[in-house]
Amino acid sequence: MNEHPITPPPELRRQWLDNDHFPMVTGTHDLLSITRDRLNSVIDQAAQWGADQELEACCEWVRTTHFIDLDGHDALRAARRPTPPSLKEQAQVELDRLVALISTEGALAMAEPIRRALEALPND
Repeated sequence: MNEHPITPPPELRRQWLDNDHFPMVTGTHDLLSITRDRLNSVIDQAAQWGADQELEACCEWVRTTHFIDLDGHDALRAARRPTPPSLKEQAQVELDRLVALISTEGALAMAEPIRRALEALPND
């Protein structure tokens, strides 16, 4: 695959760290104050970026070695980065969970109009 280590480019590093939640103080050394939430966000972004770079390298390898058809790398990318469930799908799952918790006929009857309304919504 890639002979170079997977590291973000300098402009992406600046983007991740450029945030109003913490100031940068310049001098002999840059001092950084960061909240735990912001640090976790930067860590998550870095992990996602690295995983995306590896996926793209794998797709390129598949494309160039022709182990599968030329559209196969799109299938690989789609399988490894599925789209998250829509708000409609999430609501249907939560409604099912709610109905399961309240196991009375009245709860099922009250849930039916909500279920029909959800089913009538477009799939986004």
